[in-house]
Amino acid sequence: MSAVSPLPEGQIEALARLLGECGSGTDISRVLSDRGLADGSGESTKWRRIYWVFLESQKQHQCANRILDFIQSFLIPARFVGRSEQFETHRQELNTILAFSGLEYGQDGKFRQREVAQTLDEAERRVRTIRAKFQGRRIHPEVLKYCRTELLQDNYFHAVFEATKGLAQRIRDLSGITADGAVLVDRVFSMERPVLAINTLRTETEKTEHKGFAALLKGCFGAVRNPLAHEPKILWDGEDDAADYLSLLSLLHRKLDSSMPTGVKL
Repeated sequence: MSAVSPLPEGQIEALARLLGECGSGTDISRVLSDRGLADGSGESTKWRRIYWVFLESQKQHQCANRILDFIQSFLIPARFVGRSEQFETHRQELNTILAFSGLEYGQDGKFRQREVAQTLDEAERRVRTIRAKFQGRRIHPEVLKYCRTELLQDNYFHAVFEATKGLAQRIRDLSGITADGAVLVDRVFSMERPVLAINTLRTETEKTEHKGFAALLKGCFGAVRNPLAHEPKILWDGEDDAADYLSLLSLLHRKLDSSMPTGVKL
C-alpha cells in the first residue's frame, strides 16, 4: 500500500482502545516486536501502550502505514479460527473508526481505500455488511462454492453474479445438457420430456410445482444474472438485495438437491 496520510490523534486513541480489547498484553508485545515497533511507553495498560507506540511511529515516519501493518498482524484472520463472529465484531468496530480516513479492513485481512465518511451515522451504516442479513438464513453450500472469494472481499456485485452462474453450472452437471439460461431450463425441465424432475410428476399439483420451479429458474437468470452481466458495476445498487438474491439461489439449489433424472436422453 502506498503512503497513508497520518491519522488524527483522536482516531489513534479510538483504535488503541479497540485493539487493547482484542488480545492479551503478551499478544500485543509479540506483535510489536515482530513488526519492529518499540514500546517505550512505560505503561501497563494495554490500550495506552498501543496509543503511545502508534503516536511515536506516526511521528517518526509521517504516515500511518506502520499502524496499519500492526493491525493486519494483530487482527490476522487466522488468529480467529473457530471464533469468526468475534473477528467480525472487531472488524466492523475497526471499520467504523477507519471510515473517517477512507479505509476499510476486509475479511481477507487486507486494507482497501473507500470514500471518506463524513458523519458517525454514515460510518456505522457502512459497516453493516450483508452478513448481518444472513442471520437466520441457510445459505446453500453450492452458493458459497462459487462466490466465497467475492464474499470474503465484500464484493457483493460479483458474488451474486458468480453464484447465479454457478446455479446454471450445477444444472448442466446434473443433467449433462450443455445449454445455458432459459434454453437450458426448457430442455432440462420441460413438461413433455424432462431430463430432471423435482417430484414424481404424477399429479396435477406436482406438475404445477415442477413448472413453477422451472419458471423460477428462468426468472433468476433473466432478472438477476443477465442484468448483472450487462450492467457496469459502478451503476449497481444491489448490496441491499444481495442477501435476498443469495437466499433465492439457496432455495433453488435445495430443490435441485431432491431432483431426480427421468431417464430421458436428449
